[in-house]
Amino acid sequence: MTTRRLPSPTSLLPLRTNWFHVLLALADGERHGYGIMQDVLGRTNGRVRLWPATLYGSLRHLVQEELIEECDVAGPSGSPDPRRRYYRLSPFGRRVLRAELTRLSELLEAARAKGLTLAGEAAR
Repeated sequence: MTTRRLPSPTSLLPLRTNWFHVLLALADGERHGYGIMQDVLGRTNGRVRLWPATLYGSLRHLVQEELIEECDVAGPSGSPDPRRRYYRLSPFGRRVLRAELTRLSELLEAARAKGLTLAGEAAR
């Protein structure tokens, strides 16, 4: 079995919005698809909704790009739940997420340098 050489994390930027939300949902641990949907919905106060077709298409692509991987997670019985597929960030996926967060932070700083602020934030 040959392993493919992974690209530079920055070569995947900017991330697709759906991919960013999935990676962010997995940043603090494994989740199944419905758990990812709920995390995104809650974190965005309902502004971003990953419908099943969008979510599962994104998960398939993220696995192919080696940003996430399927994993076994024990259910209440102590064994994996065969009805659910769980996902976690791969080490490469974590590097890509960090690169995207850096990119977004730099954009925010550039906007602030131009005197633009977030709603409700006092101007500097």
